[in-house]
Amino acid sequence: MKRILATSLATLIAGSIAFAADNKPAAPAAPTDLKPFVDSINLKDGDTLVFLGDSITHQCLYTQYIEDYFYTRYPKLHIHFHNAGVGGDRAKDALIRFDEDVANYKPNYVTILLGMNDGAYRDFDKAIFDTYQQDMTTLLDKIAGLGATAIPMTPTMFDSRSKVMRGDKAEPRNTYYNGVLALYGAWLHEQAQNRGLGFVDMWAPLNDLTITQRKKVANFTMIPDGVHPAPTGQVVMAMSILEDIVPRSQCTQIMVDDKAGKLTPTANGGKITDFNGTDTNVSFTFAADKLPWVLPADAQEGYKMVHAGHHYSNEKVSVRGLKAGKYDLKIDGETIGSYAAGQLAFGVELEENAKTPEYQQALKVATLNQQRNNEAYHPLRDQYSQLKGKRRDLAKVAESDPQYAAKKAEFDKWYEGQKSKVAELLGKAADFEAQIYKANQPVPHKYEIVPSAEPVKAAAR
Repeated sequence: MKRILATSLATLIAGSIAFAADNKPAAPAAPTDLKPFVDSINLKDGDTLVFLGDSITHQCLYTQYIEDYFYTRYPKLHIHFHNAGVGGDRAKDALIRFDEDVANYKPNYVTILLGMNDGAYRDFDKAIFDTYQQDMTTLLDKIAGLGATAIPMTPTMFDSRSKVMRGDKAEPRNTYYNGVLALYGAWLHEQAQNRGLGFVDMWAPLNDLTITQRKKVANFTMIPDGVHPAPTGQVVMAMSILEDIVPRSQCTQIMVDDKAGKLTPTANGGKITDFNGTDTNVSFTFAADKLPWVLPADAQEGYKMVHAGHHYSNEKVSVRGLKAGKYDLKIDGETIGSYAAGQLAFGVELEENAKTPEYQQALKVATLNQQRNNEAYHPLRDQYSQLKGKRRDLAKVAESDPQYAAKKAEFDKWYEGQKSKVAELLGKAADFEAQIYKANQPVPHKYEIVPSAEPVKAAAR
């Protein structure tokens, strides 16, 4: 409900700004061929997902967390991910590098996170908005021309309070710019609907959570500089993608129940073998099909704040039919927790238990992917950022200028070197990817539920 209310608020803000800008809007043309919306990303083995965006994508954080989700949830699928974010980009910049940075990877899906820079960090300007509409429309057309599915995403939140806390008194930006971004997102949502595309609302969840937290802590922010979400905000962004466009699936469910006087196991997301069970001792081997979604240490605050583990892993063990008492849950001989029989009957969630071998394996995957992003993809995005600057410098020199030939030759030489560096970094990323697809394969583990070795505490007198 909160997301619905926030989205409605965004639409109302957008409508107000649009009306103020032009009180004689043209009626939109009625679509002649209504298409059903794309409700989920259906990635298959060998498919490629490209994240297209500006500096918020260049950060390699929300993209990394989504990659972690697919690496652990679908370990049998070899999916490729390409971050195509460049700091400072607008839609027109994405068009300039489209062929080499998007089309070249033959994507099946392309998420688009642009708009923060397109609005020019000022009050609503109709001419600027018209340029954004034109360029974004062209971008959506080009993605469709590849046979790929575009997943437009609203611009993220502009945190004006964070700006003020930093001493930035700029106006009218700090008063209006978050509303301007709501307008851009509302327009983009309409385009996604008209085209039958998927869509992700980034704006509302960030605003909702910020408002909720500021009821407790007035200076709370997930966006310290007002523009670029820190890891906590980037987890919220990743959750938004999962919520809006990724099929919902649990991790694993192990259930042991008393059926006609006999303990009987069932499982979702894996297979149980070698089962033995009494009302005091249970043991079995469990071979999972997937791993829990675990994120690196810098994302843990956001992960816990939005209950990401419960909502998108929910690795649960339930054992009913045990005698009253306290029991140790062991995996591969190591005690990972002690629980009362009633707790086990209700079900114990393990996705955030760092003692389990499944958690440690998933953390290894996340750590490798963090290295992949820090050591290969972020430097790769820096290369494209430099390329944008070099192209702009060259564009300042007219072809009729006597200096143009020399400047062009200089650029061409640099560009050849840049392409070599890009190829080298892509090779490094591929090496990490190969390691990830070895590290993310689930293995069987021995589970035991036995009477606890911990002494029962005497009741207080």
